Amino acid sequence: MAGKHVLSRRERQLMDIVYRLEEASAKEIMEELDDGSSYSTVRTLLRKLIEKNQIKHKEQGLKYIYSPVVRRRTASRRALERVVSTFFEDSPLLAVNSLLEMQKGGITEAELEELESLIDRKKK
Repeated sequence: MAGKHVLSRRERQLMDIVYRLEEASAKEIMEELDDGSSYSTVRTLLRKLIEKNQIKHKEQGLKYIYSPVVRRRTASRRALERVVSTFFEDSPLLAVNSLLEMQKGGITEAELEELESLIDRKKK
C-alpha cells in the first residue's frame, strides 16, 4: 500500500528525531520538537507512525521507547524514488543534473571526484 510509506511533514519531523536519537520516549521526542506540541499530539503522531510501520515500541518501566523499523538509508531511498518519480519523470539523469546545477551550497571538487569514482564503479 503506497500510503503506508507516505509521511506528513510532522511525521517526517518525528522520524528525523527518532533516527537521530535511535530510540526515545514520547517525552524525549516532544522535548526535541521544541515547538510547544502537547504530549497527546506527539503520542497521536507516534501511534500513526506505528500504524504505518515506520516505528516500533517496547515497554521500559512505565513508558514506551520508540525506535525506527525502517533503516534510515531505506527510508531515504524511498523518499528519493518518490521525488525522482514526481519531479523528474522517473529519470535519475534529470535528477542528478538538477542536483549538479543547484546554486545553494554548490558542489566541491572533492565531491565531483567522488561522483566520478562512483560512476566508474557503476560502469564496471
